[in-house]
Amino acid sequence: MYDEQQHTEHGPLAGFTVGVTAARRADELGALLQRRGAVVLHAPALRIVPLADDGELLAATKELIDQAPDVVVATTAIGFRGWVEAAEGWGLGEQLLGRLRNVELLARGPKVKGAVRAAGLTEEWSPSSESMAEVLDRLLEEGVEGRRVAVQLHGEPLPGFVEALRAGGAEVVPVPVYRWMPPEDITPLDRLLDAAVSRGLDALTFTSAPAAASLLSRAEERGLLGELLTALGHDVLPACVGPATALPLQVRGVDTVQPERYRLGPLVQLLCQELPARARSLPVSGYRVEIRGHAVLVDGELKPVPPAGMSLLRTLARRPGWVVARAELLRALPGAGRDEHAVETAMARLRTALGTPKLIQTVVKRGYRLALDPAADAKYSDV
Repeated sequence: MYDEQQHTEHGPLAGFTVGVTAARRADELGALLQRRGAVVLHAPALRIVPLADDGELLAATKELIDQAPDVVVATTAIGFRGWVEAAEGWGLGEQLLGRLRNVELLARGPKVKGAVRAAGLTEEWSPSSESMAEVLDRLLEEGVEGRRVAVQLHGEPLPGFVEALRAGGAEVVPVPVYRWMPPEDITPLDRLLDAAVSRGLDALTFTSAPAAASLLSRAEERGLLGELLTALGHDVLPACVGPATALPLQVRGVDTVQPERYRLGPLVQLLCQELPARARSLPVSGYRVEIRGHAVLVDGELKPVPPAGMSLLRTLARRPGWVVARAELLRALPGAGRDEHAVETAMARLRTALGTPKLIQTVVKRGYRLALDPAADAKYSDV
């Protein structure tokens, strides 16, 4: 069990590298992670393009003003605010708000409810779960046959939601407030993708479904989709802010972790629990050694370790207490070639980084082993 006192010394995420794909609020998420000790690699997987000058949004707004809907579904706070601001820019703000005061206005969650009330409106209902599925259930239970339902889209189409309403007999008016587009500079996203595939990340965070879809799409373009899915399935923890965000990953068979409350703070707290719990912890030579992404805790003291050293340590830890041959360790070193001297050099640096040379024993003419405590040695002897 991870010692709470250690959290206060260096942060629960010290030694871990976390990828951030968010375009919006990336600075806030990054700061929360760094405050808890993580190294953050940020690459926006998309960019938000407002549609204030877009004819599609203007046409939808005029259509709703001219012909009142029965129901309006507000799906995101930023989207709802953007819609009202765009209407004000066109001189249609009062007319739009007047229409919205006289319809059944549904808000998907507390943040959207706040944006609705900030505009001087009152929602008729809002689900506590922030789930579009719950909004859909309510509408279908009420009956939508012959009703006109306006749906504020949140950056991507909502095909399942819209199709279910249309199947129920509703006339659906989509309101596209902003669009997700690929980032203008794809280089940071490619670096993030490379880091995920090479296991240079311990976790990858997603705060929107389009960001997850964009990363998967880019991986497919580069021929890396299979490698990315394997990494996310085993070594890189995919953490999503909520179930809607996780859908593109789930469709690809990737299991994700999600906080109970769909917010950035709870997402970070979830990582603070999950990542230390996934770290390998072993009793070695009288010390408690916990192997993290790019560092090691030796009796709670954080020891940064170079990438080559981490590769060696992980290889030794796969069979704790067993002798691992230099040839096998050489294969674990990234780009080491065929010279076994590279193993000795990397091993010397690893021992220096750990500050406790006796953690790793040299077995003459055979290789190296982790110096497991005697009681633990018996436990792992059958592994």
